[in-house]
Amino acid sequence: MGKGTTRLLNELLVNLFNNVMDTEAKVIITEEFKDISNNDMHIIDAIGIAEPRSMSMIAKTLNVTVGTLTTNMNSLEDKGYITRQRSTQDKRVVLVVLTDKGRKAFFHHRDFHRNMIKAIVKDLDEDEKKILIQCLQALDDFFEKEAASK
Repeated sequence: MGKGTTRLLNELLVNLFNNVMDTEAKVIITEEFKDISNNDMHIIDAIGIAEPRSMSMIAKTLNVTVGTLTTNMNSLEDKGYITRQRSTQDKRVVLVVLTDKGRKAFFHHRDFHRNMIKAIVKDLDEDEKKILIQCLQALDDFFEKEAASK
């Protein structure tokens, strides 16, 4: 791979990362959700809308400690996005559930991501989509390997 190609790929990846973070924050944090951060939206996304999730499961999904997550959960609970309850099977386990307000934020965030994916693949044929997936998987594998080695 030539030096120009390497430089171009690096610039694209850096710009892409910055644009995703900046654009997501601008689009996601609307007047309705101005009381939370983009990070809070990702916590809401990790909680999800299915079964109640334990603090440890959510922390694992986000690659943070339960202690770090607790501070954010306190804020989300105070603002009415989540509720916490003790597990009926194991009283030591705290389960987290989205409130109606939290579910609304979840769907708002999910819709942004769905629209982003639609925009990315709209002009790609099936073979190009497979290549895109392979490239993104290789990038994800790289980041996981680098994180694990630190």
